[in-house]
Amino acid sequence: MGERPYQDINAATIDRWVAEGWLWGQPVSHEEYLRATQGDWQLLLTPTKPVPAAWYPPLAGADVLGLASGGGQQMPILTAAGAHCTVLDYSSAQLESERAVATREGYDIACCQADMTKPLPFGDSSFDLVINPVSLCYVRDVEPIWREVARVLRPGGVLLTGLDTGVNFVVDEAEERIVRGLPFDPIADPELMHVLEQEDGGVQFSHTTGELLGSLLRAGLVLDDLYDDVNEEGRLGKLGIPSFLAVRAHKGGAA
Repeated sequence: MGERPYQDINAATIDRWVAEGWLWGQPVSHEEYLRATQGDWQLLLTPTKPVPAAWYPPLAGADVLGLASGGGQQMPILTAAGAHCTVLDYSSAQLESERAVATREGYDIACCQADMTKPLPFGDSSFDLVINPVSLCYVRDVEPIWREVARVLRPGGVLLTGLDTGVNFVVDEAEERIVRGLPFDPIADPELMHVLEQEDGGVQFSHTTGELLGSLLRAGLVLDDLYDDVNEEGRLGKLGIPSFLAVRAHKGGAA
Protein backbone atom coordinates (compact mmCIF):
# COMPACT_ATOMS: atom_id res chain seq x y z
CA MET A 1 0.00 0.00 0.00
CA GLY A 2 3.09 2.23 -0.05
CA GLU A 3 3.04 5.65 1.64
CA ARG A 4 -0.61 6.39 0.94
CA PRO A 5 -2.30 7.51 4.19
CA TYR A 6 -4.39 4.73 5.67
CA GLN A 7 -7.34 7.12 5.97
CA ASP A 8 -7.37 7.58 2.18
CA ILE A 9 -7.15 3.82 1.67
CA ASN A 10 -10.17 3.33 3.91
CA ALA A 11 -12.22 6.00 2.15
CA ALA A 12 -11.55 4.39 -1.23
CA THR A 13 -12.24 0.92 0.15
CA ILE A 14 -15.60 1.97 1.59
CA ASP A 15 -16.54 3.69 -1.68
CA ARG A 16 -15.98 0.37 -3.41
CA TRP A 17 -17.85 -1.59 -0.74
CA VAL A 18 -20.84 0.71 -1.19
CA ALA A 19 -20.83 0.05 -4.94
CA GLU A 20 -20.77 -3.67 -4.16
CA GLY A 21 -23.83 -3.46 -1.89
CA TRP A 22 -22.25 -3.11 1.57
CA LEU A 23 -24.88 -3.46 4.31
CA TRP A 24 -23.79 -0.24 6.05
CA GLY A 25 -24.02 1.68 2.78
CA GLN A 26 -27.65 0.92 1.96
CA PRO A 27 -29.89 3.96 2.60
CA VAL A 28 -33.26 3.77 4.30
CA SER A 29 -36.26 3.33 2.03
CA HIS A 30 -38.98 5.91 1.47
CA GLU A 31 -41.31 3.73 3.54
CA GLU A 32 -38.85 3.65 6.46
CA TYR A 33 -38.52 7.41 6.32
CA LEU A 34 -42.29 7.91 6.34
CA ARG A 35 -42.65 5.59 9.34
CA ALA A 36 -39.99 7.60 11.14
CA THR A 37 -41.97 10.82 10.60
CA GLN A 38 -44.78 9.09 12.49
CA GLY A 39 -42.52 8.11 15.40
CA ASP A 40 -41.93 4.49 14.33
CA TRP A 41 -38.16 4.07 14.14
CA GLN A 42 -35.05 2.52 15.64
CA LEU A 43 -31.32 2.96 14.99
CA LEU A 44 -28.29 0.71 15.23
CA LEU A 45 -24.88 1.70 16.55
CA THR A 46 -23.68 -1.92 16.51
CA PRO A 47 -24.70 -4.86 14.30
CA THR A 48 -27.89 -6.22 15.90
CA LYS A 49 -29.27 -4.37 18.96
CA PRO A 50 -31.23 -1.14 18.51
CA VAL A 51 -30.41 1.88 20.63
CA PRO A 52 -32.85 2.19 23.58
CA ALA A 53 -35.33 5.03 23.15
CA ALA A 54 -34.34 6.42 26.57
CA TRP A 55 -30.81 7.09 25.32
CA TYR A 56 -31.86 9.87 22.94
CA PRO A 57 -31.99 13.49 24.09
CA PRO A 58 -34.98 15.54 22.89
CA LEU A 59 -34.63 15.55 19.10
CA ALA A 60 -37.09 18.24 17.99
CA GLY A 61 -34.88 21.12 16.90
CA ALA A 62 -31.69 19.45 18.14
CA ASP A 63 -28.41 19.95 16.28
CA VAL A 64 -27.02 16.49 15.48
CA LEU A 65 -23.64 15.46 14.09
CA GLY A 66 -23.39 12.07 12.41
CA LEU A 67 -19.68 11.29 12.87
CA ALA A 68 -18.48 8.79 10.24
CA SER A 69 -22.20 8.19 9.85
CA GLY A 70 -22.77 8.56 6.12
CA GLY A 71 -24.79 6.13 4.06
CA GLY A 72 -28.31 7.45 4.52
CA GLN A 73 -29.18 5.26 7.49
CA GLN A 74 -29.10 7.28 10.71
CA MET A 75 -29.37 10.88 9.53
CA PRO A 76 -32.65 10.53 7.57
CA ILE A 77 -34.31 8.92 10.59
CA LEU A 78 -33.12 11.61 13.00
CA THR A 79 -34.18 14.30 10.52
CA ALA A 80 -37.63 12.70 10.38
CA ALA A 81 -37.67 12.84 14.19
CA GLY A 82 -37.19 16.63 14.04
CA ALA A 83 -33.42 17.11 14.31
CA HIS A 84 -31.20 19.38 12.25
CA CYS A 85 -28.50 17.05 10.97
CA THR A 86 -24.92 17.41 9.81
CA VAL A 87 -23.03 14.35 8.58
CA LEU A 88 -19.25 14.02 8.42
CA ASP A 89 -17.74 11.15 6.48
CA TYR A 90 -14.56 10.59 4.47
CA SER A 91 -16.30 8.37 1.91
CA SER A 92 -17.72 10.24 -1.07
CA ALA A 93 -20.09 7.35 -1.81
CA GLN A 94 -21.54 7.45 1.71
CA LEU A 95 -22.13 11.19 1.46
CA GLU A 96 -23.73 10.80 -1.95
CA SER A 97 -26.23 8.40 -0.39
CA GLU A 98 -27.03 11.06 2.23
CA ARG A 99 -27.65 13.66 -0.45
CA ALA A 100 -29.76 11.25 -2.49
CA VAL A 101 -32.08 10.47 0.44
CA ALA A 102 -32.37 14.16 1.34
CA THR A 103 -33.31 14.99 -2.24
CA ARG A 104 -35.80 12.14 -2.39
CA GLU A 105 -37.51 13.16 0.85
CA GLY A 106 -37.23 16.92 0.40
CA TYR A 107 -35.13 17.97 3.40
CA ASP A 108 -31.79 19.73 3.85
CA ILE A 109 -28.68 18.13 5.34
CA ALA A 110 -25.20 19.54 5.74
CA CYS A 111 -22.66 17.08 4.30
CA CYS A 112 -18.99 17.43 5.19
CA GLN A 113 -16.33 15.24 3.57
CA ALA A 114 -13.53 15.15 6.13
CA ASP A 115 -11.18 12.82 7.97
CA MET A 116 -12.32 12.36 11.57
CA THR A 117 -8.73 11.75 12.69
CA LYS A 118 -8.12 15.47 12.03
CA PRO A 119 -9.65 18.38 14.01
CA LEU A 120 -13.37 18.55 13.28
CA PRO A 121 -14.37 21.54 11.10
CA PHE A 122 -17.00 22.80 13.56
CA GLY A 123 -17.04 25.40 16.28
CA ASP A 124 -17.02 24.70 20.00
CA SER A 125 -20.37 23.66 21.50
CA SER A 126 -22.08 23.22 18.12
CA PHE A 127 -24.12 20.05 18.70
CA ASP A 128 -26.64 18.56 21.10
CA LEU A 129 -25.99 14.99 19.93
CA VAL A 130 -23.09 13.21 18.24
CA ILE A 131 -23.94 9.78 16.86
CA ASN A 132 -21.07 7.50 15.82
CA PRO A 133 -21.83 3.95 14.64
CA VAL A 134 -18.95 1.44 14.69
CA SER A 135 -16.10 3.14 12.84
CA LEU A 136 -13.19 3.64 15.25
CA CYS A 137 -11.78 0.28 14.15
CA TYR A 138 -10.67 2.23 11.05
CA VAL A 139 -8.55 4.71 13.02
CA ARG A 140 -5.30 4.16 14.89
CA ASP A 141 -5.59 6.71 17.70
CA VAL A 142 -8.93 7.13 19.45
CA GLU A 143 -8.27 9.74 22.13
CA PRO A 144 -7.97 12.79 19.80
CA ILE A 145 -11.38 11.92 18.33
CA TRP A 146 -13.02 11.89 21.76
CA ARG A 147 -11.40 15.23 22.60
CA GLU A 148 -12.89 16.72 19.45
CA VAL A 149 -16.29 15.20 20.22
CA ALA A 150 -16.18 16.76 23.69
CA ARG A 151 -15.23 20.10 22.15
CA VAL A 152 -18.09 20.25 19.63
CA LEU A 153 -20.74 19.02 22.08
CA ARG A 154 -22.70 21.56 24.07
CA PRO A 155 -22.72 21.17 27.86
CA GLY A 156 -25.13 18.32 28.60
CA GLY A 157 -24.85 17.13 24.99
CA VAL A 158 -24.95 13.39 24.29
CA LEU A 159 -22.59 10.99 22.51
CA LEU A 160 -23.97 7.70 21.20
CA THR A 161 -21.23 5.44 19.84
CA GLY A 162 -20.68 1.85 18.74
CA LEU A 163 -17.31 0.28 19.56
CA ASP A 164 -15.45 -2.81 18.36
CA THR A 165 -13.82 -4.44 21.41
CA GLY A 166 -11.11 -6.30 19.47
CA VAL A 167 -12.40 -9.87 19.72
CA ASN A 168 -12.82 -10.14 15.95
CA PHE A 169 -9.13 -9.43 15.40
CA VAL A 170 -7.78 -12.43 17.36
CA VAL A 171 -9.67 -15.27 15.63
CA ASP A 172 -9.23 -16.98 12.29
CA GLU A 173 -11.61 -16.43 9.38
CA ALA A 174 -13.85 -19.31 10.52
CA GLU A 175 -13.89 -17.84 14.06
CA GLU A 176 -12.83 -21.20 15.51
CA ARG A 177 -9.29 -20.57 16.74
CA ILE A 178 -7.35 -17.76 18.39
CA VAL A 179 -4.58 -17.08 15.90
CA ARG A 180 -3.12 -13.71 16.94
CA GLY A 181 -2.70 -11.43 19.90
CA LEU A 182 -3.47 -7.77 20.40
CA PRO A 183 -3.02 -5.04 19.49
CA PHE A 184 -3.88 -5.48 15.83
CA ASP A 185 -1.90 -2.63 14.29
CA PRO A 186 -1.02 -2.98 10.59
CA ILE A 187 1.06 0.19 10.67
CA ALA A 188 3.39 -1.37 13.23
CA ASP A 189 3.23 -4.89 11.73
CA PRO A 190 3.37 -5.10 7.90
CA GLU A 191 2.28 -8.75 8.03
CA LEU A 192 -1.08 -7.63 9.40
CA MET A 193 -1.37 -5.17 6.52
CA HIS A 194 -0.88 -8.11 4.17
CA VAL A 195 -3.67 -10.02 5.95
CA LEU A 196 -6.03 -7.07 5.47
CA GLU A 197 -5.10 -6.76 1.82
CA GLN A 198 -5.90 -10.44 1.27
CA GLU A 199 -9.26 -10.06 3.03
CA ASP A 200 -10.13 -6.71 1.38
CA GLY A 201 -10.56 -5.24 4.86
CA GLY A 202 -9.22 -1.76 4.34
CA VAL A 203 -6.89 -0.73 7.17
CA GLN A 204 -8.25 -1.64 10.59
CA PHE A 205 -6.98 -1.41 14.15
CA SER A 206 -7.96 -3.08 17.42
CA HIS A 207 -8.72 -1.06 20.55
CA THR A 208 -9.25 -2.50 24.00
CA THR A 209 -12.24 -1.56 26.13
CA GLY A 210 -9.87 0.21 28.50
CA GLU A 211 -8.45 2.27 25.66
CA LEU A 212 -11.85 3.14 24.22
CA LEU A 213 -13.59 4.05 27.47
CA GLY A 214 -10.56 5.36 29.33
CA SER A 215 -9.78 7.86 26.59
CA LEU A 216 -13.46 8.86 26.46
CA LEU A 217 -13.38 9.67 30.17
CA ARG A 218 -10.06 11.51 29.90
CA ALA A 219 -11.60 13.67 27.17
CA GLY A 220 -14.08 14.93 29.76
CA LEU A 221 -17.12 12.89 28.79
CA VAL A 222 -19.28 11.18 31.41
CA LEU A 223 -20.29 7.55 30.85
CA ASP A 224 -24.05 7.02 31.29
CA ASP A 225 -24.82 3.50 30.07
CA LEU A 226 -23.64 0.73 27.77
CA TYR A 227 -24.60 -2.67 26.40
CA ASP A 228 -22.88 -5.53 24.57
CA ASP A 229 -23.65 -6.71 21.06
CA VAL A 230 -22.55 -9.56 18.81
CA ASN A 231 -21.63 -10.02 15.15
CA GLU A 232 -24.63 -10.22 12.83
CA GLU A 233 -23.25 -13.42 11.30
CA GLY A 234 -20.54 -16.01 11.91
CA ARG A 235 -19.64 -18.38 14.73
CA LEU A 236 -18.91 -15.77 17.41
CA GLY A 237 -22.34 -14.28 16.98
CA LYS A 238 -24.05 -17.67 17.01
CA LEU A 239 -22.29 -18.49 20.27
CA GLY A 240 -23.39 -15.19 21.79
CA ILE A 241 -19.82 -13.97 22.31
CA PRO A 242 -19.91 -10.15 22.55
CA SER A 243 -17.60 -8.30 20.21
CA PHE A 244 -19.10 -4.79 20.34
CA LEU A 245 -20.17 -2.19 22.87
CA ALA A 246 -22.76 0.54 22.46
CA VAL A 247 -22.13 3.50 24.75
CA ARG A 248 -24.08 6.54 25.88
CA ALA A 249 -22.06 9.39 27.34
CA HIS A 250 -22.57 13.10 27.84
CA LYS A 251 -20.56 16.26 28.23
CA GLY A 252 -20.63 17.62 31.75
CA GLY A 253 -22.01 21.03 32.61
CA ALA A 254 -25.43 22.59 32.48
CA ALA A 255 -27.46 21.88 29.35
